[in-house]
Amino acid sequence: MDYQFEREWLDTLRRIQERFDMGQPDITAIIFLVGLQELQLFDQNFKKDQKVEIMHIGICSLLAPMGYYKFMGRDEQGWPHFEKQEDLPLLNPAEQDRLMREAIIRYFES
Repeated sequence: MDYQFEREWLDTLRRIQERFDMGQPDITAIIFLVGLQELQLFDQNFKKDQKVEIMHIGICSLLAPMGYYKFMGRDEQGWPHFEKQEDLPLLNPAEQDRLMREAIIRYFES
């Protein structure tokens, strides 16, 4: 077990809980929060398809610093758009979880 990584992850979770005044978030909730933060539209009720798009924004925002996506700009409604730069490697579920945790840690450190 990578104790340093686990410490960083738990510290990041604690900071997210404090910053957003919430209980223990899971990775899906954190991805959605990142998407909302990048979208900068917090006071709206979103439809189901918009929530999926917000998750996509979150994933792209998290993976962009790793070179998988590139921010291309915002459309006339203010929604950010990304372009895929590199295919994600084939990962098993545990590896996918680790990649997203690493991306979340990096995101909230910056």
